[in-house]
Amino acid sequence: REKPVVLCRINNYFCVSLQGGVNDEVTLTAYITIALLEIPLPVTHSVVRNALFCLETASDQKENHVYTKALLAYAFALAGKMDKRKTLLDSLEKEAVKEDGSVHWQRPGKEPEVDLPYYRYRAPSAEVEMTSYVLLAYLTSQPAPSREELSFASHIAKWISGQQNPNGGFSSTQ
Repeated sequence: REKPVVLCRINNYFCVSLQGGVNDEVTLTAYITIALLEIPLPVTHSVVRNALFCLETASDQKENHVYTKALLAYAFALAGKMDKRKTLLDSLEKEAVKEDGSVHWQRPGKEPEVDLPYYRYRAPSAEVEMTSYVLLAYLTSQPAPSREELSFASHIAKWISGQQNPNGGFSSTQ
C-alpha cells in the first residue's frame, strides 16, 4: 500500500522577509503550526495533526536550514513531542556560535562582522528571530526544562539581550 503524499504547502506565496530568508514549504508550515498551537488548538485538531505529520516527515531531512530547525524544534515543543524537540535541539547545538559566554545561531555562509572602534555590531533580525525560537524551544518542555536546559537557555538569553538597541527594542519587529 502506498503512503499518502502530504504536501506542506498552505499557500503558493511566500514572504521571504518573514521566514528568516528561507523560502520553502516546511518553514512556512512550521510557522503556521506554531501559530495554531499558540491559539491554542489541540494537537488532535485535524489541521494541526496533519501539519505535525508533515513536519515530522520533513524534520528527518539532513539539509534543513538552521532557521527551519529552530522553528521545528519550537513547534514540536508546543506539540509535546519531546523526542523530536530534543533531536533538533541537539543538532542545533552543534551549529551554535558560542562566544563570550553567550550562544546564538547565524545563517550559513554569513560574512564575519568587522570589529570597529565605537561601533557595536547587531545581528540581522532573522538571526535574532531564529535564536529566539531556539530559546523558546529550550524553555517549552513538558513537564519542565532540566537544569542543563535552563543553563544553556541563559546563555542564549544573554546574546539576545545584547542585541537590543539603546531604547530596549530590536532592529526589527520580527
